[in-house]
Amino acid sequence: MRKLLLALCLGLSLLVLPTLLINSMPVMAASLSSETVRAEVDLEDAIANFLTSIPNNYYTIQQLDKLKSIVNNKNALLVDVREPSEFNSGHIPGAINIPLRTLTQNLDKIPQNRPVILYCTTGYRTAMGVMSLKMLGYHNVSGFPPSIQGWKAAGEPLEK
Repeated sequence: MRKLLLALCLGLSLLVLPTLLINSMPVMAASLSSETVRAEVDLEDAIANFLTSIPNNYYTIQQLDKLKSIVNNKNALLVDVREPSEFNSGHIPGAINIPLRTLTQNLDKIPQNRPVILYCTTGYRTAMGVMSLKMLGYHNVSGFPPSIQGWKAAGEPLEK
């Protein structure tokens, strides 16, 4: 899986760089076009392999009861990937704040030996965070896509 994700990152790099060069230097376009086509095919294969490897549940916990059970019984770490101002306005009790943009700078706070559950406001940043950590080799990460909106809609308390 890690090799596939590295190939995906490399493929993206190989696709973006030639595209930028082609747009900025028309003279080089002819010599890069066959390389670009190969990179696009490799990238398509890498993406197809990655997408078909995603399990049916998309690494998610949909039900509030299941979230509470995992947190209480399996010592899961809740990570709020919203910005600090959002976190400070109210978060799920016991969660820590690691804004999405800083995940890679805070990997030392994200254990690999127990469940880690990410959430945000609506689930969008959650999905990006889960996929990013999966690409970095974290096999213990899930998202709670109902996120803080689902938590509040269920009448659950917030911590400030």
